Amino acid sequence: QVQLVESGGGLVQPGGSLRLACAISGSIKDIYLMAWYRQAPGKQRELVASLGSQDTTKYADSVKGRFSISRDNAKNTLYLQMNSLNPEDTAEYYCNSYMRTNAGLSSYWGQGTQVTVSS
Repeated sequence: QVQLVESGGGLVQPGGSLRLACAISGSIKDIYLMAWYRQAPGKQRELVASLGSQDTTKYADSVKGRFSISRDNAKNTLYLQMNSLNPEDTAEYYCNSYMRTNAGLSSYWGQGTQVTVSS
């Protein structure tokens, strides 16, 4: 059974920083794409940042220069370093991975971690 478990969310003041982590476990054969999404109340889920198999990165315009996606292959963990946070970054953040497991190719989601930016 594949699991994606996020951590690191919380309450932070505007201008502050947080680092989210997503630990991936299970019968994983290959990981092709890893990403962070977020969903604010009343809004659609949106892509925040992605990391491809060639270490290619992509960021939403709203977070460029402030957020950084990375991974630790030895720990099968995906990170999102978030700096200069502002209230518009408040959302539930989800980890996503497109990978091959014993069950075949599929997209997997974590349960989410809440980030609240407020003074």
